[in-house]
Amino acid sequence: MPNILAARSQMAMSLAFHIIFSCIGIAMPLLMVVAEWLHRRTGDQVYLLLARRWATGTAIMFAVGAVSGTVLSFELGLLWPHFMKWSGAIIGMPFSLEGFAFFTEAIFLGIYLYGWDRVAPRAHLVAGFIVAFSGMISGVFVVIANSWMNTPVGFRLVNGLPVDIDPIASLTNPAALHETVHMTIAAYAATGFVVAGIHAAMWLRDRGNLFHQRAIAIAFAIGAIAAVLQPLSGDASARAVARLQPLKMAAFEGLFKGGPHAPLAIGGIPDVKDRKLDYAIELPSMLSIMTGHNPDAVIRGLDSFPERNWPAPMIAVHLAFQIMVGAGFAMAGLAMWGALLIVRRRTIFDSIWLLRTMVAAAPLGLIAVEAGWVVTEVGRQPWIIYGVMRTADALTPMPGLTVTFVLFSALYLFLGVTVVYLLWRQVILSPTRAEVPVQAAAL
Repeated sequence: MPNILAARSQMAMSLAFHIIFSCIGIAMPLLMVVAEWLHRRTGDQVYLLLARRWATGTAIMFAVGAVSGTVLSFELGLLWPHFMKWSGAIIGMPFSLEGFAFFTEAIFLGIYLYGWDRVAPRAHLVAGFIVAFSGMISGVFVVIANSWMNTPVGFRLVNGLPVDIDPIASLTNPAALHETVHMTIAAYAATGFVVAGIHAAMWLRDRGNLFHQRAIAIAFAIGAIAAVLQPLSGDASARAVARLQPLKMAAFEGLFKGGPHAPLAIGGIPDVKDRKLDYAIELPSMLSIMTGHNPDAVIRGLDSFPERNWPAPMIAVHLAFQIMVGAGFAMAGLAMWGALLIVRRRTIFDSIWLLRTMVAAAPLGLIAVEAGWVVTEVGRQPWIIYGVMRTADALTPMPGLTVTFVLFSALYLFLGVTVVYLLWRQVILSPTRAEVPVQAAAL
């Protein structure tokens, strides 16, 4: 395997695992805090058990996310030393702020986990809110660093090196807002749906179980709100990409020939050799309308750029974009179904088909997140810093990267299996009667 392919594959594998840990680590504290708040408000012991169980899940995801994030930090330096040397002074601020948010989260998570009977109830709830907020902010700063790689600003190039560095400009780069909003909403949607889906599967096996019923209500509510907001965020992000990275837009749409009245493609397989998109359903002028709010809006196609700058593999970018959009709209549709049932029947639990669909839809959010990062990262290729540094120029000269790719893949596989096992045993399994006597009586 060529070194460049091994390095890209290793980063792809590491990010594919870490982004799942990060998304759940961002959103799980909110579920935990909402459950505790409902317990404080109602006195219901089931909500207390949920808060404790989800706090355990938060701790597991925090620990594993810290490990996988540390590995990623080493990988950036080991695999892409020229990138780190060149850009370290520019993106150092968002990474430093992410570290501050991370340590804040760690401190207050410790207070939350061990302070149930040791601090005042209000102080304990506040600690949970700080965990939820700092976890979200931590993710925001990491995405800001990535957004700078898509729209590099805050420096001048002199003899190929950055000078007059402005860290605030890099922190507020043109892609920062839409990327952070889109990714943060995606984390809440993905986590809400996967948690709701898992508890729905358990509830369908034991339909009198209040623990899973309350869990579904909280998780689905948060996931549904995020899922409805996500298409709006996606529309804004797509228009921003068309303005800031038109080549990426052309790649994920499979648009080989640009111009006005650009069609919106649904599905299809890009044929780079013959410069066409096969098997697609094309909606005439719709891409121009959605991007420029005008059918006459000119959308740049791949033919506007040198082929050596086209993202590769093109099929990965296009299919990942289609999967992301399809999964996003499916979740939004499920959210609207649930909202309609609430309006008409005041509950979702008398619709077995909704609960079954919820189980089937559980992985959709995580699939959409993975596909979205393929669009973002592969869509930027062959640049590691868009328009400034090519990925091949940032690669380490060290040989034998295939070995590290295999070793790190084994590490992440082990972490993944461990996390699933711990979450199943410590968080998901139905509580015993001894854990919550009030709930047992209710059942």
